[in-house]
Amino acid sequence: MRVTFPDGSIKEFNRGITPGEIAKNISEGLFRNAVGALVDGKLWDLNRPIEFDCELKIITKKDKEAPEIYRHTMSHILAQAVMRIYGAENVRLGIGPTIENGFYYDFDIVNATIKEEDLEKIEKEMKKIIKEDLPIERFELPKDEAIKLMKSKGQIYKVELIKEIEDKKVSFYKQGEFVDLCRGPHLPRTGMIKHFKLLSVSGAYWRGSEKNPMLQRIYGTSFASKEELDNYLRMIEEAKKRDHRKLGPKLGLFFINSEVAAGMPIFLPKGATILNELMNFSRELHKKYGYTEVITPLVMNVKLWHQSGHWDHYKENMYFTEKEEIEYAIKPMNCPGHILIYKNNVVSYRDLPIRLFEFGKVHRYERSGVLHGLLRVRAFTQDDAHIFCRQDQIEEEVSKVVKLIDELYKPFGFSYRATLSTMPEDHMGDEETWNKATDALKKVLEDINLNFDIAEGEGAFYGPKVDFHVKDSLGREWQCATIQLDFQMPERFEISYVDKDGSEKRPVMIHTAKYGSLERFFGILIEHFAGAFPLWLSPIQVIILPVSDKFVDYAEEIYKILEDNNIRVSLDDRNETLGYKIRDAQINKIPYMIIVGEKEVESGKISIRKRDGSEQKDILIGEFIEDLKNIIKDRR
Repeated sequence: MRVTFPDGSIKEFNRGITPGEIAKNISEGLFRNAVGALVDGKLWDLNRPIEFDCELKIITKKDKEAPEIYRHTMSHILAQAVMRIYGAENVRLGIGPTIENGFYYDFDIVNATIKEEDLEKIEKEMKKIIKEDLPIERFELPKDEAIKLMKSKGQIYKVELIKEIEDKKVSFYKQGEFVDLCRGPHLPRTGMIKHFKLLSVSGAYWRGSEKNPMLQRIYGTSFASKEELDNYLRMIEEAKKRDHRKLGPKLGLFFINSEVAAGMPIFLPKGATILNELMNFSRELHKKYGYTEVITPLVMNVKLWHQSGHWDHYKENMYFTEKEEIEYAIKPMNCPGHILIYKNNVVSYRDLPIRLFEFGKVHRYERSGVLHGLLRVRAFTQDDAHIFCRQDQIEEEVSKVVKLIDELYKPFGFSYRATLSTMPEDHMGDEETWNKATDALKKVLEDINLNFDIAEGEGAFYGPKVDFHVKDSLGREWQCATIQLDFQMPERFEISYVDKDGSEKRPVMIHTAKYGSLERFFGILIEHFAGAFPLWLSPIQVIILPVSDKFVDYAEEIYKILEDNNIRVSLDDRNETLGYKIRDAQINKIPYMIIVGEKEVESGKISIRKRDGSEQKDILIGEFIEDLKNIIKDRR
């Protein structure tokens, strides 16, 4: 058989040779570092025979595909350890996939609850399995034999999964006494990966449905080197300190009352101040790029959502209400409302593009188990925009959206990458139209030299999209901005424009949000800045700290001057020591403290202390205000 390598070279081998044998044939060094292979683009075990002509890439621990393989193996080592500790007859296995930066496994254990303190003994058993260096073997069975095998082991969840597999044969992996239903691939031996850590334990419904049993899920992480693992664990600890769910209420930004409004944040004055600044910035940029701001209803007749396709493809995520025997939906998206605005007037080709923009409040049902502070909510605000344009305007309009996004992210210090998501399984319209839209987006991204990855099947139900993933100060990625190209909704709503020859033509619709969810972006910012917002965003920009009651009058004079200059200022005139007031201001992460004492009163100047601890003395109040205004203007 012929094997084509990444460099384009081709070699012939006997059928049935394994990737491991091919790696050894190339060099001993490659073989020693190999963990798996890519065969025609699919992950493959090193010890699994190849029977056909193919393209082959040997994967080493340094390759981006490697974690998928060694973390998958680590999930099996975890499951084997749990079965050894709690007894194989008492443990029913769920699933154990890899996830971003780690893996997990779900367990149904008879008369036992795994607690955080149990993770240490499970880790100890995992290390023992790693030290045993057990060979990992792949084998296949016909479906009926596979079901019989899993039934004999009491693995009811595996039996359920096997029955749904369409293939006539199913694959298993065996290491020592442990056997698991799995597609793989895996490492050749358990001793090939040593650097791991179990992180937490939680509950998880089988297959994500509240109607199914609650299983116990253990999360873990694993890396190719101890240094990578240590760095990741340090990042996790830092992330815990920055957790917006703790910092938000602590800093008086927001809270969530789960008893009356689960997944629906309540913003306090300081939080509202930051949200307003974010919206002001977005408004400024949208106006610069030619958008007109609009407002659409929160509740609309369900017939609108039937027409848009949301009823067929998104109904399970929507909220409904009924009055006077008419059913209404609380909007999950703003696009149908913007289409109504477009249809309100006759549109000429000269009017295009039309760019509509809204801070639209939307509601989407999320299961209670996945709600997560501001990052996963049921009610949120989108800086949502829709561009109606001719097909020959697509490239220019998408290019401008990318420029707007780039300009929006700069003040926050974010870098980003893009992904192009293609047609999902549940979609509207025909494949030809989808390909047309996808090719149009791809061409734009290539023409403007924006690097992007392909996310197969991840598009919106009405069109392909480009998502922007920002990287925060801890190196974590968050999906925020999106651009979606839509040929479907203009067709469903029969919107048109009058072309230069007098004929009616369909416009193209571009859906785009820059922050994405304003609430989610706020949560990301809290963690990105660890609550220490830049001056322009800080809810309190300056706090005045009189040394004692004698200096409150002068402090109030300074307060009035700052307030008149639109500086967000606070005065701490409590009967507390200066040291206490400084510590409190630092805890609240206020950028500037003005210290007012006898020297300042006599000189008519001020002393400044920044939140990083640095100090400046004998500063003229006018100069200080001018500096603040410049920093705020530049959004620093």
